[in-house]
Amino acid sequence: MTSNAEQWNALTPELLRSRGSNKWTAPEGELLCAGVAEMDYGTAPAVLDEWAAIAERLEFGYPAESVALEMNAATAKWHREQYGWNVDAVDVHPLPDVLKGLELAILEFSKPGAPVIVPTPAYMPFLMLPKTFGREVIESPMLRGDDGSFSLDLDDIARHFAAGANVFVLANPGNPTGKVFTADELSALADVADAHGARIFSDEIHSPLTLFGNKHVPLASVSDAGARVAITATSTSKAFNLPGLKCAQIILSNDADRTLWETIGWMASHGASTPGMRLNTAAYLGGEPWLGEVREYIEGNIEYARAALAELLPEARMAPMQGTYLAWLDLRAYSDEPELSEMLAEKAGIRVNGGVGYGAVGAGHIRVNLATSRPILERIIAQLAAAMTA
Repeated sequence: MTSNAEQWNALTPELLRSRGSNKWTAPEGELLCAGVAEMDYGTAPAVLDEWAAIAERLEFGYPAESVALEMNAATAKWHREQYGWNVDAVDVHPLPDVLKGLELAILEFSKPGAPVIVPTPAYMPFLMLPKTFGREVIESPMLRGDDGSFSLDLDDIARHFAAGANVFVLANPGNPTGKVFTADELSALADVADAHGARIFSDEIHSPLTLFGNKHVPLASVSDAGARVAITATSTSKAFNLPGLKCAQIILSNDADRTLWETIGWMASHGASTPGMRLNTAAYLGGEPWLGEVREYIEGNIEYARAALAELLPEARMAPMQGTYLAWLDLRAYSDEPELSEMLAEKAGIRVNGGVGYGAVGAGHIRVNLATSRPILERIIAQLAAAMTA
């Protein structure tokens, strides 16, 4: 029987384009696509089995309450077993996606009109969505270690809270930083927010994709302050490659939020699909063996990318990747251009995410999705290096 790794090595751009996903069918012709945050590995057998069962049952209508309750229980079980967070299933609720959780954090769980703090570089919608609700977005550049690692600037964050900001947007693991926050880091952040009566929206969508022995720690699990300030949102959509199925979860961790949810929950959950809930449940309950193979393959791709860049672009700086499949590359040694994506599309034949969209600190950087086949990744890095050194 062909192993998953062998199947993944055999993936081609032509096959990936035939699947119809936005990542490979956006109008870029023959470009190699390393932008949109989707993996090219399909999904877990347990998820595919459940999809076949859904089709056999013709279960495509509005979700029954029992479908949500099963997903909530599976989510709680995953968090207890994987992260040691003793989540009660009654505190888990469906969302259509994680960004709906950020919308709720802004409109329902924070002070009206208060600014939103986003540590940068940050996932692009975190910088865009608050503005659509009339909120000021404050960029708080993360601190960089000598090895390119990231940490929060707690003094800067505290200053902004003291000046009136009321929401902090955390991605853990970080997108695009690959940062996995420790319990001590999260506890310190929670204390700062709690001291100012602020909230932290904790996007933990990449939490199953921690790598190289790093372990995910949910913000709400670190302390009483963490439970008070956290608004936790997660999903199987990244780790099990299900973003088009419109399903995520919000996890409540304090009594005030539980009371509020009794009023807003019916509408906040609207839009989470029946197949999405069913497949999130299947992933949580039966997807771990496949996910273990995915992590191992991604770790191999990361190690390859780091070695190839050291040889071909020795002055490029790749942030340490403790989690996710998204590499953050500093290419300022090779170009004075702040935004590199269009140049790389034209001259390198690759589609990546330009760094400017991730905040002012992203100038001269790119985000590269490494969750593809090894042969495709080899081509991406070779074409990147050729364009940057031409």
